[in-house]
Amino acid sequence: MYSSAHYLLQGLTDLNVEYVFSNLGTDHATILEELARWRKEGRPHPRFVLCAHENVAIHMAAGYAAMTGRGQAVMVHVDAGTANAAMGMHNMFRSRLPVMLMAGRSPHTLHGELQGSRDNYVHFVQDPFDIGSLVRPYVKWEYTLSTGVNAREVLRRGHAVMQSDPPGPVYLTLPREALAEQWEEEQVREFSEARYGPVALGGIDEQRAGQIAQALMDAEKPIAVAAYLGRSAQAMQALEELAMLCGIAVYEFSPFTLNISRESPCFAGFDPAPGVAEADLGLLLDVDVPWLPKYMRERPETRWVHIDVDPIKKDFPMWGFATDMRVQADCATVLRQVIGIVEARADDAFRARVRGRMAQLEAAASARRARAAQAAAQGGSPGAISPAYLCAQLDAAISQDDVIVSEAIRNAPMVLNHIRRTRPQTFLGTAGGGLGYSGGMALGARLARPGVRAIQIVGDGGFHFSAATAVYDAAQRYGLPIFTVVLDNGGWQAVKEAVLRVHPDGAAADADEFHARLSGETREFAQVAQAFGAHGERVADPAEVGPAIRRCLEAVDAGRAALLHVQIGNI
Repeated sequence: MYSSAHYLLQGLTDLNVEYVFSNLGTDHATILEELARWRKEGRPHPRFVLCAHENVAIHMAAGYAAMTGRGQAVMVHVDAGTANAAMGMHNMFRSRLPVMLMAGRSPHTLHGELQGSRDNYVHFVQDPFDIGSLVRPYVKWEYTLSTGVNAREVLRRGHAVMQSDPPGPVYLTLPREALAEQWEEEQVREFSEARYGPVALGGIDEQRAGQIAQALMDAEKPIAVAAYLGRSAQAMQALEELAMLCGIAVYEFSPFTLNISRESPCFAGFDPAPGVAEADLGLLLDVDVPWLPKYMRERPETRWVHIDVDPIKKDFPMWGFATDMRVQADCATVLRQVIGIVEARADDAFRARVRGRMAQLEAAASARRARAAQAAAQGGSPGAISPAYLCAQLDAAISQDDVIVSEAIRNAPMVLNHIRRTRPQTFLGTAGGGLGYSGGMALGARLARPGVRAIQIVGDGGFHFSAATAVYDAAQRYGLPIFTVVLDNGGWQAVKEAVLRVHPDGAAADADEFHARLSGETREFAQVAQAFGAHGERVADPAEVGPAIRRCLEAVDAGRAALLHVQIGNI
């Protein structure tokens, strides 16, 4: 006879969950008891990764899922832990990344009626009327484990939902009494992956694939816009092949994965406005917001085809991008279908037209690279290092296998334009609006790919949100040396710019006061990393940027996390 917590661990093991990113509390007593027993008996089980803040735990799961496609578990303490993880759930939901968030629940018995009954003051105050409401907008499924007899079935159901297209977070709560219940093994059923597993999208019927292929072959100025197609390496490769085959200009708008090699002649940049202004055919490929309608007008005669894991955007109350064909499917599969049809139908006249477009695309790409190089050549001045120069110096020092996790926000265009990425899954961001994600995601990426560097690029405002002490605690504890670059402009530039966009000549502009400045004079972010054994330094002189980057990378390669605090001026 075993406790329900035993079957919970068994269920996670059955599902091949590798990690439980955790911040535990009084509600997990029986889980911790079972875990100790399993270790003593040598039973294989998911590795529990202790995180000193839930923000780091949930974003480690995000980074790991982004690199592998496999959702992991996050275990937190009742409503307080759920609240701390809620921002990460928002980010993972919007980024379509799977995770199973499991929160304990305060015991429901008060007088010792059952094993696990309330025995602490906090059990009374951590018992809200509706704990699920803390994350309900950001989950595909939620459930309370009311009895351990079906623990493995409940886990199987939650796992299937979180991994099914479009993937995303699920939420399970675990009452303390339910975890302490005892059950005979024959009472708890097993459930096979083959018969209860997740559902994946596939391709489309040949007629619609043929229509897309013919539209591309007839087009004179085809474009594509993508944002998260690169979650799948196969989809990225298919897009690159189709773009070269048909001469398609491919734009990324607010990307949070790498969708096409930025060395490809078909990569057209991050502003789709020039393409939209001329296109006769446009493909929207796994993209939520392809451009900002306020600033751009479409050509009425342009035909738009939208291929997406979620083309209706069912979780967006308002959306507003008109398309002529909407296809809910796997981009990798559909693009492969289209490639096969185009190759079969292509004639000499089509190939000649494509060669002409490719020459134009290559010329435009060359001019764009030249402009970027010119911007990156200007180092800035002491105390105001150019972000473009910094990113170019970093680009020169790292490998194309290294993973960039960007939370640069105001300086995101500098990261995108000056740090080349050519290989799948070497660039990560988030589709959500919650800051403080990049440290945890970098740790998760490093855990998933221990042989490559994970490089976190974050603004000073985002760094404050990141639970940085918990980041470096985990880096040290688990041997996950990440390289953090903090771009310090003395505050939240995005807040200032938002005010100026709405009220360009208002009182805030007159007073130059936006309630967004931070005290840059007294902050030493490097010391935060140093407190946990990491290498840390601050650089204010452009001439010192290259050597400082090399020292930090040497520390990372030697097994120590590193932080470079870069002064890029003041807002």
